[in-house]
Amino acid sequence: MDVLFNSIDVRDLLSSHDLDDSSPLSAPDLRLLIDRLQIHSLHIKSKVHDYILSHHADFASLFAQCSDAVSASHRLSDHLSDLLRLTSDHPIDVEIRDATAEIGRKRKEAREKREVLELVRVVLELSEELRAAREDVRAGRVVEAAEKVRGLKVALRVRGDAEEEEGEPVVYGLLRKEWRECFEEIQDLLARFMERAVQFQQQQNEVRVNYLLSSNGIDGVELHTILKAMEVVGILDYGLVKVADKMIKYVIAPALKCQSHVSFAEEMNQENGHVSEAILRIVPSSDPKNKNVQGESIFSATIQIIKFIHRSLCLENGAWMQYFGRLTWPRMSELIITNFLSKVVPDDASKIADFQRIIKLTSEFETTLKEMMFISNDEDRLSSFTDNIEVHFASRKKVEILAKARNLLLQSDFILPQQDHTRKVTEFKNVGAAQSFPDHVVDLLFSSESCVVSKAASQLMELVHHTLKDVCLSSPRVAWEFYHAARDALLLYEAIVPVKQERKLEGINQVAVLIHNDCLYLSQEILGLSFEYRSDFPSSIKEFTIFVDLAPRFQLMAEEILQRQIQLVIYNLKEAIDGADGFQNTHQIQQYESAKFGIDQVVFILEKVHIIWEPLLLPSTYKRSMCTVLESVFCRMTKDILQLDDMAAEETIQLQRLIHLMLESLSSLLNSLNTTTSQTGKSHENLTCSLDYLVPSLGKIRKLADLLDMPLKSITEAWESGELVSCGFTSSEVEDFVRAIFTDSPLRRDCLWRIESASFY
Repeated sequence: MDVLFNSIDVRDLLSSHDLDDSSPLSAPDLRLLIDRLQIHSLHIKSKVHDYILSHHADFASLFAQCSDAVSASHRLSDHLSDLLRLTSDHPIDVEIRDATAEIGRKRKEAREKREVLELVRVVLELSEELRAAREDVRAGRVVEAAEKVRGLKVALRVRGDAEEEEGEPVVYGLLRKEWRECFEEIQDLLARFMERAVQFQQQQNEVRVNYLLSSNGIDGVELHTILKAMEVVGILDYGLVKVADKMIKYVIAPALKCQSHVSFAEEMNQENGHVSEAILRIVPSSDPKNKNVQGESIFSATIQIIKFIHRSLCLENGAWMQYFGRLTWPRMSELIITNFLSKVVPDDASKIADFQRIIKLTSEFETTLKEMMFISNDEDRLSSFTDNIEVHFASRKKVEILAKARNLLLQSDFILPQQDHTRKVTEFKNVGAAQSFPDHVVDLLFSSESCVVSKAASQLMELVHHTLKDVCLSSPRVAWEFYHAARDALLLYEAIVPVKQERKLEGINQVAVLIHNDCLYLSQEILGLSFEYRSDFPSSIKEFTIFVDLAPRFQLMAEEILQRQIQLVIYNLKEAIDGADGFQNTHQIQQYESAKFGIDQVVFILEKVHIIWEPLLLPSTYKRSMCTVLESVFCRMTKDILQLDDMAAEETIQLQRLIHLMLESLSSLLNSLNTTTSQTGKSHENLTCSLDYLVPSLGKIRKLADLLDMPLKSITEAWESGELVSCGFTSSEVEDFVRAIFTDSPLRRDCLWRIESASFY
């Protein structure tokens, strides 16, 4: 069927020689074209006919499906017409809608009636509860009445003087009004009871607390019941405020303002075997010795009053005591500050120690009040007043201490007295720190060694020790500030010195070693501070004062500085060895001189480090650090020589000469490591290790010098005996060394086979 979808170009039906693009078609051409079009048309019809015949079943199925779809649409149309006709003749949907609406109205009416009935029931219950509360008040059952009033307050949603809520029943407003009247009635009754319970008689200087009360025809109500009812109804503040005011005015204020000692006498009256009345009498002293009273009498008198209130008025109830304390403590504390504490404030720092007694008495006084629940645990107004005096003094001293520490750290140049650096290194090998710099040597607390430190470090520790001695002699508050001043002074070293001496730390010099020693010295001194002073610290701060946490910081700083120095030395040595150009072709004069110059540079650097390190570093530290440096040098030289792939006989002699020259130049340094002793003059236990063990490459390079002029069989036998293995050689290194020195021969092949067969790896 492709021919049906492609356009027909009539020019394709004519021969190319019959048609000229630039000339019109002639009559014969047109007739020929018509004939060919007819033939082409018949051909197309024939193809269409054949296609339809070949797909007859598909076309039949398609036409059948179309017929079924048309029939189904006709049936659906008929059903829809029947449904529309049915709903038009019988409107059942309208009836259903009306019935549903009626059911909804009936249910709404029933629900509203139930809600009204429930509201009526609740109103009746609330009204009955209010009536019962009034009856309890009139009958003297004040606790029961208070509980009912408290419950009704929640049920009626009483919130102060708030207006009625929008949309609520009017009856609720009426009930709230009735509740307020009932509340005021019980409030007035309880207040009158309290007025009769506590009576102040100024002429007799006494306070009377009655335990059996009467008012408005109600007799025999106990004070405990009145206080309980006020607590339940939430008017304890209201009921106690007048009593608290009079207690301050007639009892506490006279006792605090009196210039002489005041004592109190308590008395209990009983009736029918029960305490009916408690009396507190104020008895001023006329003894002239009691003028200008001190803290003991002031605080003891006040505590006696508070104990009377706690025992006789609040009946040892913590909650009631808290209410009474909130009403009286602000004015009472102000009176104590004004009439006593402000008058004994020291006006000179030397009198701070004398003020400690007042601080202690003040703290004990407030602690006693807290135990009686008179004040809360966070109410320390008097202690805050006394502490502020100490804090101001201690803060000023702390600033002075830190300023002094900062100045000495900034002014110190970390330069020791000049030594005669023209002396040979051999003159230093047996000279200890104590002999070189006696004025700067300190003993380490947890070591038998001594080290040289800077003037800044020694003065800083003197300042810290002096400050901690002051801690032992100061009050807890001042001691706490001094303790932090000591810690901060130590931390100033960490903050100032590395920054101030940053450029020095980037080179190999005396300053870097001194700072390392300082950090080591400070870390050990810090570890000993707690042992030396903590037992004498004020007991209240002992468990909170620590120094051990600072020691690791200085230990780490010391190790970092030392490792930085070691790496700088190793880097400089590496550059010097790089100048030897891998020790190649040393049989040539120029190459030999280059290698010799590189070794001379290595020796010079090591001697310089020896001169700087040995007099300053701890013997153990010096030996460990120098061995690390030597190991890096010998390991690198050995590696470079063993990597040579072809060595002439003259070249091996020159290499051997260079190795011997270096070892001979370093003999004094190596001897100093072998004979290193502690500063006490006794051999240090940790320094007796073999130098070959500490510097494995030293034995290896010595043996390499021997191998350079050994015959092949001797080298093979040395390997088979394990001698070379003990010096650190590997089979591959020995094999490569043999190939580099000896030419190929049956003997060399046999020796290489023996070396490989006797491999220890």
